[in-house]
Amino acid sequence: MAYVVADNCIRCKYTDCVEVCPVDCFREGENFLVIDPEECIDCSLCVPECPAGAIYAADDLPQDQQPFIALNAELAKQWKPITAKKDAPADADDWIKVKDKLHLLKR
Repeated sequence: MAYVVADNCIRCKYTDCVEVCPVDCFREGENFLVIDPEECIDCSLCVPECPAGAIYAADDLPQDQQPFIALNAELAKQWKPITAKKDAPADADDWIKVKDKLHLLKR
């Protein structure tokens, strides 16, 4: 069971989580992060670090977020690793409570 980054990360993209990951399993897109399921060791250190509450154990992922399991796996193969915290987008706090943002994901 890997951890999964879900909808709430889109347009927020806080990177607090990447600094605590012992195996550097995060991958970075323009406005979203994903977890590489092949690299994740299920340590859960990233979960409490996410200000957006966007990281879940795959088994705990809400039903409406299930497509993010495949999306994380797909994009992890395409995107480059991120290993250090970066500044969040200037409008990240404006997007933190917005739901159903998948259509805003930039691949």
